[in-house]
Amino acid sequence: MNPFAAVTRGLTEPNRLSDRLREAGPVVVADAPAGGPVWIVTDEELAKQVLSDPRIVKDPAMAPADWDPLVAGLEPPASAFPSLTTVDGPRHTELRRAHTPLLTGKRIREQTGRIEQIARDMLAAQPNGVVDLMVHFTIRYPLTVLLDLLGIPLDKLDATVVACRRLVEGDQSGAIPALMEIAGTAGDDGLAAELRGRLPEGTPEQEVRYHLFGLIFAGQVTTDAALGFVIAHALGAPDGDPVEDALRRYTPAPFSLWRFTSEPLEINGVSLPARAPVLVDLVGLGLTFGSGPHFCIGAQLAQAEMRALVTVLRRDFPEARLAVPFDELVQIGVGGIGGTRLRELPVSLR
Repeated sequence: MNPFAAVTRGLTEPNRLSDRLREAGPVVVADAPAGGPVWIVTDEELAKQVLSDPRIVKDPAMAPADWDPLVAGLEPPASAFPSLTTVDGPRHTELRRAHTPLLTGKRIREQTGRIEQIARDMLAAQPNGVVDLMVHFTIRYPLTVLLDLLGIPLDKLDATVVACRRLVEGDQSGAIPALMEIAGTAGDDGLAAELRGRLPEGTPEQEVRYHLFGLIFAGQVTTDAALGFVIAHALGAPDGDPVEDALRRYTPAPFSLWRFTSEPLEINGVSLPARAPVLVDLVGLGLTFGSGPHFCIGAQLAQAEMRALVTVLRRDFPEARLAVPFDELVQIGVGGIGGTRLRELPVSLR
């Protein structure tokens, strides 16, 4: 069993990997993509403990010394760019306090009309006939919402799409600076300006831009994949709740982001050395947005985007339908700790 292998399976085909991981025990040792062992937690209560344990940290600098950051999919360490996903403890609390007010349920609900308008306009712009919504729509829609909320000019959308795709392909050295430069074009009337005001006084400009980059990329990469499953369920399985069904069955990230032990410790009686990589099986446990101090701050926005899209499809495109049977759709994943997405989503909107 290789938990990090590339996958291709039908949309309705069971995810046997999570079943096999749980059968193997609450803590499973596997071969990490960058070499050496990784410990994968498959028990829910144990997972919540791990996700809250201050001895199990996010800083990529704590990864095994022989890991290739590109192969492992590691972001820059906290010493280069402190961020919500690379720091823990008081520093993380401080950063989270600055970010969280921007994306509360109340703030996002106030934007529902605008988000629906974006979804409606983008769907209306699709050509007649059958279109593959995985080609452009599922990446451009969440990015349009994000740029609009942040106050970044929408003429930066194409460049943002290109940079996000390059980053998914592993081009950190080119894509991260490009997205940081785009973040620097934000005006004074959006959430980007508000975040600047909430960050600690004296925060360097490059660090501010890295925080904005994090919001842009994190808000795109997982939502992009999830939207395909939401649309498929909205059009092909209309009896359920397409958002809940999609998020439960096809969690955008199969595993938590990498965590590392800061000292030797035990997890459920299993001894781990210092700098041991640890993952949580989010798919198998249904922890779509994580748990603990690093619970996804964009959860409300992601769900609002999905629900706005379902509303617009059903209200403004009542004739929309899948161009292939629901159970013939195929999901693919490149492996590593990345999630799966639909290979294609052919839809007739009119």
